[in-house]
Amino acid sequence: QVQLVESGGGLVQAGGSLRLSCVVSGRLFIINRINFMGWYRQAPGKQRELVAGDGMGGSTDYAESVKGRFTMSRDNAKNTLYLQMNSLSPEDTAVYYCNVLINNLGSYWGQGTQVTVSS
Repeated sequence: QVQLVESGGGLVQAGGSLRLSCVVSGRLFIINRINFMGWYRQAPGKQRELVAGDGMGGSTDYAESVKGRFTMSRDNAKNTLYLQMNSLSPEDTAVYYCNVLINNLGSYWGQGTQVTVSS
């Protein structure tokens, strides 16, 4: 019913930047029922954690570790969610996942995109 496809990951040196994209596709009446959009990440040996999330209330919450460095935005016309990541450090190395919550349908995840930051 809903598909999420991430892109934009890769290898970058510490201090560099990357922009992740997540295209959300599906029937319009389902997409209009999205009540949360966000980015998570999972580093090796660690639990998946929320990086940035928007409960569609007009503001985005960020993990303390990324505040001031990461910015989440979306283009409604393109059904695309973005995560601009600046001043990257090796601690940001992880697989990054896009997630949406849809009213009465549940949670949907993308396949993940690898971000590797070298020191």
